[in-house]
Amino acid sequence: MKNYLKLLPTLVLFLLLVTPLVAQSAAKTVQLSAGQVQGEVAPDGSCVQYCGIPYAIVTHRFQEAEPDPKWEGVYNARNEYIRCSKRFTPTRNLDDEGCLTVNVYTPVEPSNSLHPVMVFIHGGGFSDDGCPFMYGPKYLVKHGVVLVTFSCRADLLGFLCLGIKEAPGNVGLKDQVQALKWVKRNIRLFGGDPDNVTIFGQSAGSVSVSYHLISSMSKGLFNRAIMQSGSALAFWALQFQPLEAASLLAQQMGHTTTDPKEIYNLFNNMTADALLSYQVPREEGYVVISEHIFPPCIEKKIHGVEPFLSDSPYNLISQGKYNKVPVIIGLNSAEGLYFWGQEKDSRLAQIDFYKAMPRDLTFPSNEEKVETANRLKELYMAGENITEEESSLEKLSRFEGDSAITYPVLATMDLFLQTSTEPIYAYKFNYDGSLNLVKIMYGFQEVAGATHGDDLFYLFSTWTFATSAEERFIDKFTTLWTNFAKYNDPTPASSSISPKWEPATAEAPRLLLIDKQNSMEPIWDNSYEVLRFWNTTYSSYRRKQ
Repeated sequence: MKNYLKLLPTLVLFLLLVTPLVAQSAAKTVQLSAGQVQGEVAPDGSCVQYCGIPYAIVTHRFQEAEPDPKWEGVYNARNEYIRCSKRFTPTRNLDDEGCLTVNVYTPVEPSNSLHPVMVFIHGGGFSDDGCPFMYGPKYLVKHGVVLVTFSCRADLLGFLCLGIKEAPGNVGLKDQVQALKWVKRNIRLFGGDPDNVTIFGQSAGSVSVSYHLISSMSKGLFNRAIMQSGSALAFWALQFQPLEAASLLAQQMGHTTTDPKEIYNLFNNMTADALLSYQVPREEGYVVISEHIFPPCIEKKIHGVEPFLSDSPYNLISQGKYNKVPVIIGLNSAEGLYFWGQEKDSRLAQIDFYKAMPRDLTFPSNEEKVETANRLKELYMAGENITEEESSLEKLSRFEGDSAITYPVLATMDLFLQTSTEPIYAYKFNYDGSLNLVKIMYGFQEVAGATHGDDLFYLFSTWTFATSAEERFIDKFTTLWTNFAKYNDPTPASSSISPKWEPATAEAPRLLLIDKQNSMEPIWDNSYEVLRFWNTTYSSYRRKQ
């Protein structure tokens, strides 16, 4: 033993010398049309990563970015924390011209064939550019896929929609298109297959995925899609009065105007920090998500500007005018707990069902709106007065979750089943474990199910420790997602996961309940009367444009 101990310093020195050589050989220099990039082996050895590669550059604020900025020499692609300016929170890079970057994560072992590519779009309510440290690649890349993440503009900088050439709208989504085009042009050089690309996203990222499904600008840039807890049919996913939203923000700065050019000049002459320091306050009685007033918009026809979105998501999906590809679409079983956590108990107890009515509903008369609000209050509160008691707050949080996430996702499933010619795989995520970090963070460990965002910690590696039970579930969950990316089928014939995840159909609308033991169940739970009421309400009062 003593002889072995004497050799230990030599062994350590050998490893310190050899490991960088292994890393250097695995992380080869890649020659792109824009220049050379040098990556590195991830610290845990799970993948080769090329982080912070510029895919486009902002030359005019509020306008579409220019693709493929060039550089000289070898670009040291090792900064995965480049982020665009965001409201309230300082970031490592507030330079909006240089924040449009991609991160590419590839398997360490060389392969003679190209790997399927999975491009993840982060959430954040279109007001946040995401948290890169939440999306570690280890769990997915080990299944033999190339993972791509990226940053893009959000909030006012990404979604100011004034209907003029200087600010046409949706540049945040157009940034995403530029990222997908970059993948199409370059991913082969990293061992990825440009003809086998799956886009997937959660929350606003899932909404973005659904927008790419309906935008002609995104056609041909991906082969399948995964939507996790978000849909373009959600009331918060579309600006209906974008000029009014911009005017309200201008008022917070002491300027009263509805002239698009005046608003543009005001915003364009401010620094990003100053611009994002202002916010339109939420009125009492409204839900927390109403604070996000700069989501995507329907663009006006402007000479020389290609629109990303020219009609409402509902019109396009219901008429079958979208990019028909295989889709996984689903939600978490307790979405509303997240909104309870986001709200202070006192703010949640102030919700007014009349004021909190989704803004994509329009009523011919005030009497019908009052009647609908009263019926919703009756269904959710079951005759209970709104208080700060836990039982009351739980019911209110379910209202927020259903209106913002659950119903829009279910409605989208229905429309896909009616109009798509490709397989649609529906799911509900219900796994409840030690990595349900959103639920745990808000102190809801004792509440059953999974809330908004809990699924992410079983797809992406983070700083947390997974138990052996969690590791088994992570492997099962990521296998479903990567099998879909590889085979168009999450449970192909070679899969040992049971039961077989069958595509939903209009005749047999069933979903996979993802849990410790998976099972196939009806999409619409007949015991949940309020969702049927949402369906009836939207059938009568949905705002079409």
